[in-house]
This record gives sequence, structure tokens and C-alpha cells, in this order.
Amino acid sequence: MGLSSIGTATEGMQLCIFDLRRGQHEGQELDKILYFFPPDLPFSTQLSVIGLSEGLITFTRIFSPEAACEVIEAERHSHVFYEAEPDIWMVMIVEKSKEPEAIWRIDALREVLKEIHSLFMMFHGSIRALLDKEPGGGLTRAHLYPFIMDYLRACQKLSPLDECCWDFLVGKKLLLPSFRDCLKERRTVQMLTVGREAAIEVQTLVRLLESSAGNAPCSSLILFQDLLVSTTLSPEDTVNLFTYAVLRLTPLALSSGARSWSYLRKGNTSSHVTAGSTLAPSGSVSEQFYGSQDTSPAGDNRYRVIRPLQHDKWSKGKDGFLITDIWGVDVGGSDVTTPIVWLQHTEERMYLCAYQYKSLTLILLIPLSSILNGEQGVSTVKQQLLENASLKILKVEEKLSKGWGGENAYHVSGYRYLIVDGNRDISRASPPAKVTTLTKESLLALNRLREEVDAEKSRSKWDNPGRDKDLEVSIRAKNNAWAIARITGGKELYMVLEKANETLLYASDAVEKFSNRYCSGAFSLD
Repeated sequence: MGLSSIGTATEGMQLCIFDLRRGQHEGQELDKILYFFPPDLPFSTQLSVIGLSEGLITFTRIFSPEAACEVIEAERHSHVFYEAEPDIWMVMIVEKSKEPEAIWRIDALREVLKEIHSLFMMFHGSIRALLDKEPGGGLTRAHLYPFIMDYLRACQKLSPLDECCWDFLVGKKLLLPSFRDCLKERRTVQMLTVGREAAIEVQTLVRLLESSAGNAPCSSLILFQDLLVSTTLSPEDTVNLFTYAVLRLTPLALSSGARSWSYLRKGNTSSHVTAGSTLAPSGSVSEQFYGSQDTSPAGDNRYRVIRPLQHDKWSKGKDGFLITDIWGVDVGGSDVTTPIVWLQHTEERMYLCAYQYKSLTLILLIPLSSILNGEQGVSTVKQQLLENASLKILKVEEKLSKGWGGENAYHVSGYRYLIVDGNRDISRASPPAKVTTLTKESLLALNRLREEVDAEKSRSKWDNPGRDKDLEVSIRAKNNAWAIARITGGKELYMVLEKANETLLYASDAVEKFSNRYCSGAFSLD
């Protein structure tokens, strides 16, 4: 008999964040709840869900003290766990599909939790630091609720073929990563391939950008379209800034009808789960507990809450710099406040200055400690950037545009693929429009294969820590397509071949040709 999961017929997904150090005494149980979705569930239900999660965490630690609980499969639900910070847990509970094939990939759901926490840290710092600042928990809840709701509404549509819908009204659906996303890898960056001459020009531009702040140790990111061209940040910070840039700063994100990977979409697919009533009634007990759920920029009146994921809050100024009032305006109301982010690698707070010319987006990060006179000093850096780098920016954009092959630049005829470099957090995949040509049977087979690979990687991580395991798995789908995975040296290749003949040998030869031609032989068996 399976574990019984908390749930009702009206909600198919629950997401909660709680602190194991809080609410351990009778009458203080609510203190441990930092976030709960849907927020209008009775507190008794919320505490039941969190109590079950606590029990599962405690139980699994008996058998595996060093390995945090990652997933519990109940009869009707999957419980996905992520310990974001010591004793601060994020748990997602999703209702299982009635279809014979699993439509969720657990690691993909956990990546959503990791992304929420990483982006939250970049803008607000750690959850524990907020709790230490205001032990009552109100400050933390006032930040978490609007941030996660804005995240679920975030827009980053990967192709014109994707559906886009953004509101949390009853009757809409909450769409989480499913088998249809098995040729995507969250929390990685997509790089633009550039020639030698263009690369030299980009390097020169990077030096000019970072010299604009004088002797301050600056960092920079350069994007072309929605692809990364250059970064001087750590891999973790690069992923976070890249994700935010594609969400809010690139030309496509600024344009009307921007792309969207929102989890709220219209339509009827098997990967939808019911969102239920997502907003608590005005003045409800839940609203008083989590703080105001007003979607206005002001948010909770008791705290100054910055909402960096709000839609349609960025625009391009006359001088080419991107501006937003998310971080506030000056006393006179004429100038906006420069955005500030927190880098995990250096643990520094940085001013974020974004400049855009045509398809090129430049992000310059300047340490707060190096700017003594605040906004005036930032304005001086911006002026210096324009004087130093304007001509080079034009030249780099022109070179990259001439070499750009369009949305299908990385399409390889006959192949539907995903390449992941886990050492550098980089991925490359078939264009989304091409992936949509695959049949449901092919995608389900690849999703099942990736689940097997995830499980093997997890076992290997604990059996042989610090060592990457080489692995090859092939699955024949019901429609006779081949789903293939090859893992070696921290790099991963996933591929679907729908026209690969009858034999595994034929499919293996096709993978070899792809590896030798497009991956410098990284996945070849020789």
C-alpha cells in the first residue's frame, strides 16, 4: 500500500517552502510556513502537507543521513524535494497522470525549484538572511509570495508556435515541464557560435566595457538575440543573469507579445494540472499571513518589496540603456534607481547596467563598494561606456548579424537532439519548431530514457562521488523510433531518430556521424 498523499480534487499541484528550525513548539506551527501554493488552502491543509513532508525528510534521513531526500513516489502523487538552504526545504507535489507513461521527469521538476531559489537569491539574498533580519518571518513571506507568482507568470516563449497565456484565474491550467520538454535543459545557457574574427572583436569589446568603470573590478555579459556570446562571470552567476536577460532584457523580451515559458497556459494537453483558485479572497486570513497579495509594484505596504520579474517593466531609453522603475525612482521622480543584484560566487552586491543596440544586449555589473557617490557615479560609468565602446558595439553587432543563421541555425536534418555540457552549464538543442514534428510516442520514449539516465547518475553520484560515469542507453519506441543517450566526461547527448531503419546498428552509426561532425567526436565510441 502506497503512502497517502495530501490533496484534493480541485488542485493538482502544491508548492511549499518551510523552515525546519521554526514552529517546533505547540501553537507555533504556522511559523514554519514561508510560502504555500495555492495560498488559499486552509492552514490545516497546508500544515498537513508540510507535516507529511517533514516526516518523509526525517524518515529518509534514518537510512541516508548524508543524502537529502529527493523524491517520494506515492500512489497518486509525486513528492519532489529540494533543500535550498540548510533546513530550508522546497517541496513540489504533483498529481500523477492517468496515462500509462509518466509525463513528468522528476529532475526537471526539481530544476524548477532550483531556478526559483537561484533567481530569488540573485535579487534578495538568502532566505536565511531575510529570516535573521526579521525573525517573525513576515519580511521573508512578503518577498517570496510575489516573486514566485511573478515567476510562474514569467514570459519567455521559445518559438512563435508556443502558446502563451498569463493569468491565474480559475479554469486556467498550470503547465509544468513535461515529456514535451525532454529536449530542453533548464538552468543552462545557450551559446552563439562565432568565428575567429568575431571572437577577437568580442574580446576587445569586453575589455572596453570593463574599462568604463576605471579600476573597479567589473563583470560583463554579452548576448546576441537570446544567445550568450561572452561572460566573465562564474557559471552559476552566468546562468542566473542569462535566464533573467532572456526573460526581461533581450530585444524579444522587450517587444510586445514576448516569448513565454509561463507555467500557465490555455489548452488541453495531458501535462496540464489544475491550478485551482490561486488567489486568496481579499482580506482573508491567508492574505494577512503571507502579506498583501496585491500585484501592484508596491506590494505589501509593511515592507519595501522589489519585484524584478514583473512583466512590461523594462524599456529602452533614448541613449540605448535599458531602464525600469522596479527598484524605485529618485525623490524628484525624474530618474529611476539602478537595479542591484547579488552574485553568489563573489558574494557581492552589484549595480546592473544593461545597454542594447539592435540584437546586441550588453550587461555591465559594477560593485556597489566601488561607486562612492551612488547614482551619479553610475551615470558617469554609463557615459564613459558610450564614449569608449560605441563604435566597437556597432562593429560587433554587424559581424554577428552577418554570421547569424536564424532560428534554425542549429538544426541538423534528420536529427532531434540535445547536448548538455554539465561542466560549463551549457546546452544546445534542435530548434523548438523542429522538435514539434516528433510524435508523442517518440517524446515519451525519450522522457522515459532520461528518467533512467537521471536515476543512474544519482546512484553514481553517491557510489562514486567526484567521478563522472560513462553511459549509453538506447530505447526503441512504440513507433519504431530510437531514443538514445550517451554520457561521457560530464557531457550528455540525447537524441531521437524517427527514421533510423530497423536496426540498432544503423541508429548507432547515425549517432557516430553526428558526434564526429558536430561534437568533435566527444560522444564517439572509438
